[in-house]
Amino acid sequence: MCIDLDGLRAGAGQRGATLIELIVFMIIISVGVVGLVSVTGSLTRDSADPMLRKQMLAIAESLLNETLHQPLTYCDPDDANFATATSTAGCFATSQDKDGVAALSSATPSSETRYATAPAAQFDNVADYGGATSANGRLHSPIDDITGGNPVAGYTAAVVVTRAGTAFGLAKNGDALQVTVTVSHAGQDDFSLTGYRFRYAPRN
Repeated sequence: MCIDLDGLRAGAGQRGATLIELIVFMIIISVGVVGLVSVTGSLTRDSADPMLRKQMLAIAESLLNETLHQPLTYCDPDDANFATATSTAGCFATSQDKDGVAALSSATPSSETRYATAPAAQFDNVADYGGATSANGRLHSPIDDITGGNPVAGYTAAVVVTRAGTAFGLAKNGDALQVTVTVSHAGQDDFSLTGYRFRYAPRN
C-alpha cells in the first residue's frame, strides 16, 4: 500500500475556522451591530419629527395671524368713548394699553374671552391676547380654533404681548406691540413665532 505524503501535507495546510474563532467573530459582529443600532435609535428618537414640527408651525401661524388682525385701539371697542378717544386718557373705562411697562397679561375688560359667542364678550383687541395660555385656561388645551372646535390633540399654546414702540423709534411705547406665540408638544422643543402690530391711526 502506498501513502501519498505530498497529498497529506497539502490537505493539512487547508483548514477551516475553529469553533472558538467563529464564536469570537459572531461576538465582534454582534457588538458592532448593537452599537450601530443604539446610535441610530438615539438619533431617531431625539430628532424632531417633521410632521409634528409642521403642525406646530401651522398652529403658531394661525394663532399669530388671529391676534395681529385684531384692532390696536386706545380703548376697548366696547368703550363708550371708543369712537372719539385720541389717547388712552380719553377712554371712559380702563384703556387697552393700561399705560404700563410690563407685558400685557389680561383682557380688557377681564370678562372677555377668546371663545365667547356674544360679540361684547369676545377678545376684540390685540392686547386682549396677552398672557393667554393653555395652562391658565384662556386658551384651550389642546389648542383649538376660535369657535372651540377642531382641537389638535397633544398641542398647547401661549401668547405673550409686549409694548415695542420705542424700539422702532415711536414716541409712545404702546403704539407698537410685539406678539410672540409659542406652541408646545411633548417630546419636542417649543416652537415660537413673533410678529408686530403698529397703531397707524387712533382707532384701528
